[in-house]
Amino acid sequence: MSKHIAVVGKGGTGKTTFSALTVRYLVEKDRGSVLAVDADPNANLNEALGMEVTTTISQLVEQTKDPKAIPVGMSKETFIQYKLQQSLVETNKVDLLVMGGPQGPGCYCYPNDLLRRHMELLERGYDFMVIDNEAGMEHISRRTIQDVDTLFLISDASVRGIRTAGRLAQLVKSLKIKVNQMHLVVTKGTPEIMEELKEAIEETGVPMIGWIPYDETVIKYDAEGKPLFKLPADSPVVKGVYEILEKAKI
Repeated sequence: MSKHIAVVGKGGTGKTTFSALTVRYLVEKDRGSVLAVDADPNANLNEALGMEVTTTISQLVEQTKDPKAIPVGMSKETFIQYKLQQSLVETNKVDLLVMGGPQGPGCYCYPNDLLRRHMELLERGYDFMVIDNEAGMEHISRRTIQDVDTLFLISDASVRGIRTAGRLAQLVKSLKIKVNQMHLVVTKGTPEIMEELKEAIEETGVPMIGWIPYDETVIKYDAEGKPLFKLPADSPVVKGVYEILEKAKI
């Protein structure tokens, strides 16, 4: 079974940047094969990784609602399995699966068990699975993705963001998700701001493994549409993420 690294946080905190650089870290350190999973409905991990996606899981699932879309003589289950395999974006070093957003009421209800079984089979071919989640963690809470070895709660450098991360930690506990280790990561910080946030961080009850400084290069890459996967090695964000991953013994 592959090791599951999940990244959770509300929009704008830098979780996709953290996810992309985690994938890069694993590739550069030659830790083994990597499956990146974009489980955020606002999917943009592919852009951060510099990979092109033509379809998402939710779009494929929507197709199964039309009986005419299923070839004659093929069961719905076989059709879904076939389509799910087609949705995988493969490269030499990293493969990517994009879940996508709900296409309509009950989009994930019927295929949820099938999707879970597919994910279990799929991940056997990888050493690591890096999951970029939405704050609600739908695919983890539904057990589409089983258990988590390391969970990173991402917050920006604000009291409101820290408190949101604390609520996410409580959500994880309430769902009784098996998590081996959980860490708080604060982004876009400065030494002065981090000092001011100490009390709020302690109130979350989640140990902060590190913080990542604000980096103009990330803003520039986003503005120019460049993949964050290719940020320069001396980027403060790259260095910060790598230091955190080393501390977490990824």
